Amino acid sequence: MITLVRRCAALCALGAQTTVLAGCSGDATAPGHPGRPARPPAASAAAAAPPSAAPPTLAPGPSGLTPVFMNGSRAHGRTVALTFDADMTADQGPRAAAGERFDNPALVATLRRLRVPATFFMTGRWADEYPAQAKDIGRDPLFEVANHSYSHHAFTGSCYGLPTVPAPRMRADMERAFDAFRRAGVERPVPYFRFPGGCYDRRALRALAPGGVTAVQWDVVSGDAFATDSSAVAQQVLDGVRPGSVVVMHCTRSAAPATERALRTIIPKLRERGFRFVRVSEQIGSTTGAAEAAGARS
Repeated sequence: MITLVRRCAALCALGAQTTVLAGCSGDATAPGHPGRPARPPAASAAAAAPPSAAPPTLAPGPSGLTPVFMNGSRAHGRTVALTFDADMTADQGPRAAAGERFDNPALVATLRRLRVPATFFMTGRWADEYPAQAKDIGRDPLFEVANHSYSHHAFTGSCYGLPTVPAPRMRADMERAFDAFRRAGVERPVPYFRFPGGCYDRRALRALAPGGVTAVQWDVVSGDAFATDSSAVAQQVLDGVRPGSVVVMHCTRSAAPATERALRTIIPKLRERGFRFVRVSEQIGSTTGAAEAAGARS
């Protein structure tokens, strides 16, 4: 366990140096806000909600702060949500122009071939760089597109060396990402937000509350950031997954070159264990539905 923590910390430090952060850990504060209505993803065999339903969000908590979702129910079904951060920071255009690849079409193709639902947390800068891919992912009923900020700058004062978004600009940075999705043709982004680096505090939760999003963290770190050993990535995920888990992974070739290969092991192994792959929206919907049912019985 100590080895994994040290490995994760080292990866995060490396990610900060290159400003492509791997999302290895996060601060833990989790009151809530209701979330704003949004159009749902298209229906599919993998989708739990009917086409007419808006993506579910968590109920408000004390002080009206943005709610934080960590994982789904441990008791209601063996579900697991694979989430993929499409990281690209605001100043990495020259690196992309020089040939560095921040996309990973092969990973998307593998998910489609294996019929695995997934949630993609895109930065707005990534959508600006790869608008055709953003649109293609957004229109596939297997997937949903969520917000990972525009700039991929930190929302706290200290987050693995990332530049910091000033508090008065936090909501604008988030909204700028939604604008980038619309420009790319992503018609139905879900109202979920993932903090760059997973770093947040009460000030950040307060700043985003008027935007009506649910912040989505994770309970399983894949360790795929800058990893080259796909077997090690796969084993770390397989060792960590429990019913209701949310796994954080990456779909950027330059920052996570082993992820697609790891998926070829992770997906069949988890299916052998009886796990069902879902998008984050289904897990949140199951969580809120269970809470409503419990309230009705009380």
